Amino acid sequence: MRKTRESDLSDRRSAAADAKAAQLRAFRAAQEAAAPTRLARQEERLAVAVAREERRAERDRIKREEQARIQAEAAAHQAALEAAARAEIEAREKAEKDRISRVIADEAARKAERDRRYANRKARQR
Repeated sequence: MRKTRESDLSDRRSAAADAKAAQLRAFRAAQEAAAPTRLARQEERLAVAVAREERRAERDRIKREEQARIQAEAAAHQAALEAAARAEIEAREKAEKDRISRVIADEAARKAERDRRYANRKARQR
């Protein structure tokens, strides 16, 4: 198919410039038409980001409280273990002291009995 009109370089350049200007006008018109929805979407995204940050802060706060609770429980458990160990040591020491005092009392009783028998024997011999 043959072109009826010969187009030279200047015609092609002006047609390209016109097409480019038309595209630019269409783009600007689309931007202006979409501006309210774009602003609404930006506000919605901002609200979502704020809500996400609040949820993250709440999760972090709950996590810190849980860690503090666990540490407090661990400290209480450790204190209970130490108190139980101290009580056991004190009970052992008391039992040892009681045993020693019983041994001393038994030894004193045996010595007294021995001395009594000795005195009786000496008394019989006189």
